[in-house]
Amino acid sequence: MSTFPAEQQPFAGKIALVTGSGRGIGRAIALHFARLGADLVINFFRNRAPAEQTAQEIRQMGRRALLVRANIGELEQLETLFDETAKTYGGLDFLIHNAASGYNRPVMEQKPKGWEWSMNINARSLLFAAQRAVPLMAARQGGAMVSISSPGAQRVLPDYVVVGASKAALEAITRYLAVELSPLNIVVNAISPGVVLTEALRHFAVVRQDEHILEHAIAHTPAGRLVSPEDVAHLAAFLCSPQAAMIRGQVIAIDGGATLPGPGVFSGQKT
Repeated sequence: MSTFPAEQQPFAGKIALVTGSGRGIGRAIALHFARLGADLVINFFRNRAPAEQTAQEIRQMGRRALLVRANIGELEQLETLFDETAKTYGGLDFLIHNAASGYNRPVMEQKPKGWEWSMNINARSLLFAAQRAVPLMAARQGGAMVSISSPGAQRVLPDYVVVGASKAALEAITRYLAVELSPLNIVVNAISPGVVLTEALRHFAVVRQDEHILEHAIAHTPAGRLVSPEDVAHLAAFLCSPQAAMIRGQVIAIDGGATLPGPGVFSGQKT
């Protein structure tokens, strides 16, 4: 896989840690940052093979790639992730909090275990990952953190209560981090992607035996297509760039305009 010419590699010499970077959005972010010149920490929990493939592609670009298995919802494993990062690289420039999980069930079917699992992986881990990242970034005169949220943090989505609550917490933590870490020259923001065209989404359509899921989502997106993982990766890179230094504590929606129209407006139906 080719990289950008040297003059187009603004992240040369930078270190980026992307949680959940073996597949999907995390993989796209890791590969894009590598093309821009960064060395990577690739984190995975369950699926080693795709994470190893991601690391191999990064190394083929001439970048370093540290592969660390860790469930970031478990504090001891989160500590291990940052211990390995510090041991290998001695510092960190970018933290991309991408890994996420959750139990999609109606309100009345949720269990305490599902709440704790979703909150710990999606929200708690951001706070304590940030604590570990700060000294590593301070050693390099600053850095940037980007967390991946969801429209469900603000909107009510089907069976999304605990994930939505965890993403709302993530957005609140993002704002607090942005204020308190600004004196250390650390920029913190979040991205809220709409429906992203990933293999997981295609698999979901097959499992639901509904081939019209993707067509319906596209039809309700003014841009005429779904968001790609690469779209999110480009936005994450921008938020880590000097050009985004004055964007702090914001949640940037990237959804092709899907959350803008009211019911029936974009589809041509009369309201």
